[in-house]
Amino acid sequence: MLSYPNIRHLAFLVALAEQRHFRKAAEVCNVSQSTLSAGIAELESLLGVRIAERDRRSVMVTPDGLRIVEQARRVLHETEQLLGLGEAAGNPLSGRIELGCIPSVGPFLLPRFLPFVRQHLPDLVFGLREDKTPALIERLADGRLDLVLMAFPYDIGPFETEMLFDDPFRFVCPVDHPLASLDAVEPRQLVGEEMMFMERENCLHRHALPVFATWPTLADAAYSATSLHMLTAMVGEGLGSTLLPELAVLGGLLSDHKVAAVRLADGVNRRTIGLVWRRQSPRAAGFRAVADLIRRWVAGQKGNDSRGLRAIGARDAEAPHRIT
Repeated sequence: MLSYPNIRHLAFLVALAEQRHFRKAAEVCNVSQSTLSAGIAELESLLGVRIAERDRRSVMVTPDGLRIVEQARRVLHETEQLLGLGEAAGNPLSGRIELGCIPSVGPFLLPRFLPFVRQHLPDLVFGLREDKTPALIERLADGRLDLVLMAFPYDIGPFETEMLFDDPFRFVCPVDHPLASLDAVEPRQLVGEEMMFMERENCLHRHALPVFATWPTLADAAYSATSLHMLTAMVGEGLGSTLLPELAVLGGLLSDHKVAAVRLADGVNRRTIGLVWRRQSPRAAGFRAVADLIRRWVAGQKGNDSRGLRAIGARDAEAPHRIT
């Protein structure tokens, strides 16, 4: 009779591939180093393949081992899906959800929104991870995340998507800037304005650029930033102006900085915030409940108005939001 690897073997292997260190992998799996080492050796014996090469400092997974690791991830993911079917059948609005979010959304939404979730869905617990969009989508695809909170437009591929709310951009400038006291900025008033943006790899850079497709040519910026906090501080020091999302402005990003936020007169320059999950997830009903809660929370925010964040209804959420 054939002997098969078990789920524990596969979990040990994936942890070792990610940590590249036996002690660290053992800590992740909550076992002793000797137990993990014996499990890897047993897996190598069962498969007849050398999976890892060891030295005193680190572990290198062999090319054959890397292919086995990818298959192991898929098996573990399918096992989690199997367990999730039972959990979802009992109560899709309970348990732990691994949620990923981008840096321009998470810090400004989650600290204020999660208490609202706790009030309405007390049996739901979130594990949080902040990262750039490509890394989050990769983790979603291989099962390390259940749900991703991100900005659109973005071509995410074969995933389920619920659009939550529109997040318009604000023109942000030093408080002593000639445009700082206006209610709204007209396109003609930005001629020659020196603008600063996030680095090109950041999705906020890509979302802000279309604002200028029909607006006047601006002066080339001498600076770019790797974080919204750095970008705001640079504006406060008079190094230029920028565009920031309304969500970040309402979330307190401008506090302690000598800057002003002015809305854009055309009212159409915005990004859209949405939730993404795997189409086959058995917890889809729970994810949609979270999406509805976010819409309700956005609609009830003080300081927001019809020109600010706008919750998207279910009918709007079904529309495609992709870059063509």
